[in-house]
Amino acid sequence: MDIEDLQTFVAIADAGGVSPAARRLGLAKSIVSRRLLRVEAELGVQLLARTTRGAALTEAGITFRAHAARATAEIDTARDAIAPGGALRGRLRVAMPLTFGPTHLAPVLSEMARQHPQLQIHTSFSDRFVDLVAEGFDCAIRGAYLADSNLIAQRVGPLHGKLVASPTYIATHGAPETPDELTAHQALMQGVEAWQFLDGSRIVTVQPQGRFKADSATALAAAAAAGLGLAWLPDCIIHPYIASGALVPVMTRYPVPPGGLYVVRPPGQHASRKVRVLTELLAAHIRRNPDLWGADRPPGCSTASVT
Repeated sequence: MDIEDLQTFVAIADAGGVSPAARRLGLAKSIVSRRLLRVEAELGVQLLARTTRGAALTEAGITFRAHAARATAEIDTARDAIAPGGALRGRLRVAMPLTFGPTHLAPVLSEMARQHPQLQIHTSFSDRFVDLVAEGFDCAIRGAYLADSNLIAQRVGPLHGKLVASPTYIATHGAPETPDELTAHQALMQGVEAWQFLDGSRIVTVQPQGRFKADSATALAAAAAAGLGLAWLPDCIIHPYIASGALVPVMTRYPVPPGGLYVVRPPGQHASRKVRVLTELLAAHIRRNPDLWGADRPPGCSTASVT
């Protein structure tokens, strides 16, 4: 059975149908359909059944998907083992944050593509918290403070952030001096998140409240500059605002604790060589380019919720 056909079937199973799998793989729907038909013909069973809601795996498809996923993963591992220094092949699907991925991290993907011309790189830039397993990603770049999960994370750099507000907001509403005073202020948030601050060596957690929310740190920075409230934002986003005076740090006696930038991958015994190479390139890129992050201390950025 052809390995590409097996990989395509796994993509169909994970995406929930031929059409979404074709979009995910960057292939024509007809190619994906033919590969599925070849697998079904060789097995002599139907793996995917069309329903009124689209498509769903048959009982045989559910059973075979688990075996096919293990088989394709083992083949990838075997290829890495016998040719650890060879050119990367196949496809790398990675999710990066829209907030700073295109400006700060995209050069790494370009360099990886240049070094490995036989590798297909498919990148999704979004501040949405993607489901790596369900959506078929090899890895994601995430920052700040990772929630507990069964995902495996590799740190590639330090991240820092600040609590900021515009001079106009401060002139009208004042600036908080302690975390306890934050409840009297409008917070600009990505969702329902907690903000953390350092009180000496102790971490203080605050549940901020506010009427303005956005799933983009860039949008929150613009809202803060417009005087709508306080924002807990990445240094790499707020640096130009602070340099121009549009935003100023507040509550500086209680700094934001340093976080980290991570490559996160689905659970498994070993990271694929593609993910390992990307991880190494990202770490080297961050070390070489501290100025990209716009911090007045070690390079990085920190945010409450980065994809």
